[in-house]
Amino acid sequence: MNTSIEKNKIVEVAAAVLQKPDGSFLLAQRPADKIWSGYWEFPGGKVEEGESPLHALHRELREELGIEVQTAYPWLTRVFIYPHATVRLNFFRVTQWRGEPHPHEGQQFSWQFPLSPALSRRGERGQVSVAPVLPANTPILRALQLPRLYAISNAAELGSEEFMRRLEAALRNGLRLIQIREKEMPRTELRALSQRVLELAHAQGARVLINGDVELAREIGADGVHLNGHQLAGCSARPEKLDWCAASCHSAAELQRAGELGLDFAVLSPVLPTLSHPGAAHLGWKGFAEAAAATAIPVYALGGLCPDDMETAWQHHAHGIALLRQAW
Repeated sequence: MNTSIEKNKIVEVAAAVLQKPDGSFLLAQRPADKIWSGYWEFPGGKVEEGESPLHALHRELREELGIEVQTAYPWLTRVFIYPHATVRLNFFRVTQWRGEPHPHEGQQFSWQFPLSPALSRRGERGQVSVAPVLPANTPILRALQLPRLYAISNAAELGSEEFMRRLEAALRNGLRLIQIREKEMPRTELRALSQRVLELAHAQGARVLINGDVELAREIGADGVHLNGHQLAGCSARPEKLDWCAASCHSAAELQRAGELGLDFAVLSPVLPTLSHPGAAHLGWKGFAEAAAATAIPVYALGGLCPDDMETAWQHHAHGIALLRQAW
């Protein structure tokens, strides 16, 4: 047998992120009779000949955990090269199932919680209470820290004081990820607004990213930066000394670039026609899904959406949705 050929052959795998309503997710320990025994991973297994990843997911969770999947959303696709094989992991977020998971292969289970923003700001990056975790699964722990809604500031239209009032209400209602994007605002005023947003958001356990201004993000201690399209195209490396880094994308090629730079997530737009660009071309949900399905980082859908579009977004490989006016 030609070992190099075997290593280059991609093994398709379906992997499940089982999530309870409280945000906790399930990890399973690999049995003693399998390679990488003792390591923790998201449950799942190989896609058999003639199967789709979704069908494999249903079969594997029935065989491995004894549960019947009821609701599963396609999420991330990651290719990882192990010493013995190259695997393509098709991750699904499973939010509803019938039955209680129990070990059919003698493995151990552990329900874990995503890392909180406060711990993340202390330098933690996705650790869980069990170890070791399979290397291919580690980035997924990072992605699970991201909430489903990404709100983009609208102080220019609302006025700064009204925006702050609405932000406070949104934070009380569970908003946990904010992008400050005020392109026409003078920098002195932008800095003052950003500091106010940061103080309010951190008090509620939310993260704040600054659009386009890496230095401002560092100066005020923001959680990260959100790169615009021009910055993404001209970037040779991920910005340093920032915990989170995202980017605005408009194509599959730009999403690939964001992944190559090691960014944490991306926003892909426009999905639908928007008020600001009523006649402009848009991706549609089919185009969005085709681009998002090929990326290894979480993708938020943006453009012409409202909160009721969350379910549709999940069905099309989105991590969640990003909103501007509709967020406030």
